[in-house]
Amino acid sequence: MEHGGILYFKFIPFLNKLPGQVGNAVLVSLVLLILFFLGFRSIKKKGDDVIPDKKFTLANFMELLVEGCVKLIEDNMGKVGMSFLYIMGSLIIFILFNNLSGLVPGFAPATSNYNTTLALALTVFFLYQFYGFKVHGFKYLKHFTGPFLWLAPLMIPIEIIGHLARPMSLSLRLFGNMMGDHLVLAIFFMLAPLVVPLPIMFLGIFVSVVQTLVFVLLTMAYFSGAIEHEGEEEEGAHEAVEVAA
Repeated sequence: MEHGGILYFKFIPFLNKLPGQVGNAVLVSLVLLILFFLGFRSIKKKGDDVIPDKKFTLANFMELLVEGCVKLIEDNMGKVGMSFLYIMGSLIIFILFNNLSGLVPGFAPATSNYNTTLALALTVFFLYQFYGFKVHGFKYLKHFTGPFLWLAPLMIPIEIIGHLARPMSLSLRLFGNMMGDHLVLAIFFMLAPLVVPLPIMFLGIFVSVVQTLVFVLLTMAYFSGAIEHEGEEEEGAHEAVEVAA
């Protein structure tokens, strides 16, 4: 989906030669990198002082964001999930801020383009398959055969179809919801440019957060299913995953 109007990335050398969704994704990523760098410097200056600032600062915002990611991962994957903090955290931050960028005039949200959401979904698909084989070896294939060997001829085609459908489901859900949400917002903005409907803006924020959670929670479920150890203690499983990760 191409966006008309003035887009910020078109004024930046090198970025202006990229397609809309790619240029906006790179711009949002650059903004996030700058914010995290400034936030890291602020936290580093505090040293061992763990008391948060009295007023809301960039460092406080970054700490809340990271703590939120860590809590979400631990609550849904347990201690094992911390081995995938960089993967899950990157997905949360990239998807969330790209979703929210669509609420700011001058941005063309990358997540409202199917190429971006499909790339994210395929990345998740290949990563959880990779870690499944890395943790279990060829025993990972038992996930496809079912609990009994005599069920394998029936279960293998079903499991293969189910796994192949996951990238399509992840990508289409995120793309459809974000494209529809930002399209509705754009229509309301054109109808009432001087009085942008606040309820629609709040709805856009809500949809952006929910769709981020849906994508990431499903990703966590896929990773958990790929690395689970049947009949093993959680601590032993955690050690195996840490070695693989």
